[in-house]
Amino acid sequence: MKTLYLECYSGISGDMTVGALLDLGADPDVLKAQLGSLPVKGYKAEISRVRKSGLAACDFNVILDKEHENHDHDNEYLYGHHGHPQEVHGHDGHGHQEYHHEEHAHSHGSHSQPEHLRHHEHSHTEHLRHHEHSHAEHPHHHDHRGLPEILRIIENSQMTERARIIASDIFRVLAEAEAKAHGTSLEEVHFHEVGAVDSIVDIAAVAICLDNLGITDVIVPELYEGRGVIRCQHGLIPVPVPATANIAQSHGISLHMTDTEAELVTPTGAAIVAAVRTSDRLPARYRILKTGLGAGKRDYGRTSILRAMLIDEDPDTSDIIYKLETNIDDCTGEALGYVMERLLEAGARDVHYIPVFMKKNRPAWQLNIICREEQIQQMEEIIFRETTTIGIRRMRMERTVLNRRLCTAETSLGTVEIKICSLNGSERIYPEYESISRISRESGRSYQEVWSLVCRELWDSCDVSGTTYTNI
Repeated sequence: MKTLYLECYSGISGDMTVGALLDLGADPDVLKAQLGSLPVKGYKAEISRVRKSGLAACDFNVILDKEHENHDHDNEYLYGHHGHPQEVHGHDGHGHQEYHHEEHAHSHGSHSQPEHLRHHEHSHTEHLRHHEHSHAEHPHHHDHRGLPEILRIIENSQMTERARIIASDIFRVLAEAEAKAHGTSLEEVHFHEVGAVDSIVDIAAVAICLDNLGITDVIVPELYEGRGVIRCQHGLIPVPVPATANIAQSHGISLHMTDTEAELVTPTGAAIVAAVRTSDRLPARYRILKTGLGAGKRDYGRTSILRAMLIDEDPDTSDIIYKLETNIDDCTGEALGYVMERLLEAGARDVHYIPVFMKKNRPAWQLNIICREEQIQQMEEIIFRETTTIGIRRMRMERTVLNRRLCTAETSLGTVEIKICSLNGSERIYPEYESISRISRESGRSYQEVWSLVCRELWDSCDVSGTTYTNI
């Protein structure tokens, strides 16, 4: 299994994700071959190395022809020039420019704003309106595709089956978010910027790279997002834009709001996370196997990169178990006895009951189960099926255990299974209950008599054989 961790301190977009995955080791030849099979025209894709704040990153760039070009990476169109990320004409050494700006503590109260800030707002709005009129006078071609059309594009490509599934899942997330934002149905919603050629290529490229890397799990704890407004084809809209906000709401994605006045999380970026994320929590300890940096096109004063890491959970040297417990006040003794048998047969390390008094002084039993993490689901299914409980508490616990081994020993009464525990160089021998009870029944002797005789012979001979076991 391969686990991918996406660190989204500078937000996330489609091209940033592709760049990070390529930097992580996805095969560019595989990517180009499968992208070339998409029945989509009007673009070419370039892969290059750039520097962001001195850091080497991979840049995935979808270059559109004049008929299909848009303003997706045009900061002046998206935000207006005045009061937003200002250009510093310093090149990064690879033909790319980075933008920087100073952050100021602005007051947003309408009655307490200084005159120069109110003028700043007015000027910025007028500047954006000017760009709206200029854009209307010189319109570009925009592809308005519905979800069925985009899914057909994906299906008719030579992408692998898994890559097609991933890409389709991402587009379905986007379609649901756009339909909600525009108040229409999933069948009727048409994508605008999202349905354009560059977005289709970005999403397909992400799916191809994830499949090529063999990623099975994706961890994304949170997305860093900006604030303010951004321009789209419908005018000025707030950040996070409605589609991004809808995705975060529907899929339980945590947003960490920053003071950056810009869109850090694009709808495509949010949809990628929603479609492929399997967890929002990092392991308590993990090892970084490989790191990749994907470059963003929009720069807002913070380094525009997405860091991707292949990680492996660091094996914990401590002995970890889980305790499951539930209170039951309306279940018969026979049913409780039966569920204990079922749990032990299924491999529970221990099962026991504790008498408790619940609310209204009702007598009840607290059922406790000790098991391994991988056994939790099976144990809970047995408890829910065989008892009347409606809830189970789960606790992760560390335990200290002696090194042990299970063996067999020959005695005058027959073969006995024993457990040998080591402590500070000495050993303790414990005959197993099942062996002693079997010999008692077969010989007609009392349990205590058999136990004492077997223990005495074992200590005298110390003649044991078998396999060593730990963590039992």
